[in-house]
Amino acid sequence: MKFRSQNKAVKLDPNTTDTLIGEGSVFEGNIRSDAGVRIEGQMTGDIDCEGDVTVGEKGVVHSNIHARNVIIAGTIHGNIHTKNKLSITSKGKLYGNIVAASLAIEEGSIFEGTSKMGGTADLEAAAAKEAQPQGQAAALAKNNDSSESEAVYKTW
Repeated sequence: MKFRSQNKAVKLDPNTTDTLIGEGSVFEGNIRSDAGVRIEGQMTGDIDCEGDVTVGEKGVVHSNIHARNVIIAGTIHGNIHTKNKLSITSKGKLYGNIVAASLAIEEGSIFEGTSKMGGTADLEAAAAKEAQPQGQAAALAKNNDSSESEAVYKTW
């Protein structure tokens, strides 16, 4: 039996699902996947996924998620950062903040948090701003406010 670490680097297709946490299963820990992840059970821990993350109707996740696309039909407690689209179905519940290029929320779903949307450059800037220490972000915001007010003044 050979393990992945003994073989040459294997790059999985992000359009496939290689990880499933089934209904009735409880998983605690972080997941890093080059392909998709589907959660039908319970999970606690962060998810970093090159593919799509799907949380099924009975799935309950306490996690921060970074993925290409996220589909929520169950419950997520945590922040989500998608490169493309976040979809919350009519039975989905999200308690956390999001950064996404596109957002679809169906009637009947629950979303409690803030959202930041935009193109790829906007999302990267938002992610970088979130990653800055609080003091640096406040100083940067103060500098931006003064330069913006000067720019507005100059245009009048």
